[in-house]
Amino acid sequence: MKTSSDDEEKGAVTEVREAPVDIEHAVVADDPRKWSPFRKATALFIIASASMIAGLAVNIYNPAIGQIETQLHATSGEISLSLSLFILLQGGVPIIWSSVSEILGRKIVYITSITLSVIGCIVAAEAHSIGVLIGMRCIQAVGSSAVMAIGAATLADIYDPSERGTMMGIYYAAPLLGPSLGPILGGILTQLLDWRATFWFLVIFMGCTVVMFVCFFRDTFRRERSLVYQTVLRRNRELREREILASKRSSKTAVYEQSEKKTTKQDVQSGVEPVDAPPESVAPPLEEVKLSLKDVNPFPPQLLVLRRWNNVAILFASGLFFGFTYCIMYTCALTLENKYHLNYLKTGLVMLSFGVGSMFGSILGGRWSDRVLRRLKALNGGHHYPEMRLESTKPAMPFFPLAVVAYGWLAEKHVHIAALCVALFFSGFFSVWIYSSTLAYIVDANTGRSSSAVATNSCFRGLSAFLFAEVAVPLLNSIGDGGLYTLWAGLLIFTEGLMLVVLYKGGRWREKAEAREARR
Repeated sequence: MKTSSDDEEKGAVTEVREAPVDIEHAVVADDPRKWSPFRKATALFIIASASMIAGLAVNIYNPAIGQIETQLHATSGEISLSLSLFILLQGGVPIIWSSVSEILGRKIVYITSITLSVIGCIVAAEAHSIGVLIGMRCIQAVGSSAVMAIGAATLADIYDPSERGTMMGIYYAAPLLGPSLGPILGGILTQLLDWRATFWFLVIFMGCTVVMFVCFFRDTFRRERSLVYQTVLRRNRELREREILASKRSSKTAVYEQSEKKTTKQDVQSGVEPVDAPPESVAPPLEEVKLSLKDVNPFPPQLLVLRRWNNVAILFASGLFFGFTYCIMYTCALTLENKYHLNYLKTGLVMLSFGVGSMFGSILGGRWSDRVLRRLKALNGGHHYPEMRLESTKPAMPFFPLAVVAYGWLAEKHVHIAALCVALFFSGFFSVWIYSSTLAYIVDANTGRSSSAVATNSCFRGLSAFLFAEVAVPLLNSIGDGGLYTLWAGLLIFTEGLMLVVLYKGGRWREKAEAREARR
């Protein structure tokens, strides 16, 4: 028999399934977007500083490879394995960190992950076998990967979409300097001290970063604005309500049977008909549902991200951009050492031109992205959609492949090093001009699950870097710098074409996916 209590319970379940229309602007306590400019700038500075860890950690010990091979009796294959595993883990593990941050918050993930990386660096600095060093490099990769996964999501917590392009550009300038500064610092430390000093430098740098997070960083995560958190919470509440409903029905049945046994004899003797149902009981109140680490499941959010064609296309493009960056940094170092006969320090200084160009491209490209978004929003009656962000990449698209081809053939013909620095500067500049807008688009197009989207982006980047790290040297040896970067120019033109497809068709793909998810 259906009771009003049952109807209320079903109505409660239906109510839980309803989601806010605009989760991006859900009302929250201590809204990070209403913080003072100083507090926002402090958070941005801390996150940007921490984001340098990944780039520094992967490259800082490269100048010391010769010493490591000698002292630890390591082979070149073992050194190559340590580099490849570092890149692969740094790209894949963020999926887990992002899921944890969507349940427990950002701050605890920052502190835990960087502390883990500090431990890995301490043990690596005292390692006396290549096996221990490789293992600790893996620990460092796991720890250093978190900032890149949730840094952009943290900025999405703090800044409105109209401001994100500029702030993403400033934020992303820091990790771009890491790969360029790493070889310079590593060369200086190795020449003045030894290879172990590179890891002690990382210990000090990461330790200072942990202190900044503990003392000066306020968590930006708000569960009301997280689709991942709300989905897990809804599932747990529905499960709890089903358990209470089943328990209540079982209790009603038991009470009814017991009452029937006691009253049947009296009813028969008095001629009163038996009751049809027991009196209605009141369900115990539903306690607050709390989520913990056991509720962390990284795969459903990633699958939802990958079910959108606009995401797949832009993530593929993002991965290729990062693959290019890693490839040119790796092969450029080899070219400068083998063909230009530069030492580690001079090699690092030349490669710094790519990092400086990337930094300027990130900052200026981010500001241009916000400017274009504001203009298009005004033309569209005050309304904007994420794909508008990609309009800002058009000015850089024709020049990027040209700069890449120029670098390749200048290096192939052994032109003066100054010309090579110019080509590296503009290759980095145009590469990150485009990438900063793609990163902002990934965040804007995945409202409520930006951390998961950025983590998926890190996974694509890591896989791409791992792949091109393996094939770069064989291709360089077979077709030279000119042939390699002519191939890259063609691949980058294809990548830019993907971005244009997302610009013109991504909105329809995204809206269809959102409608499909709303029906579930």
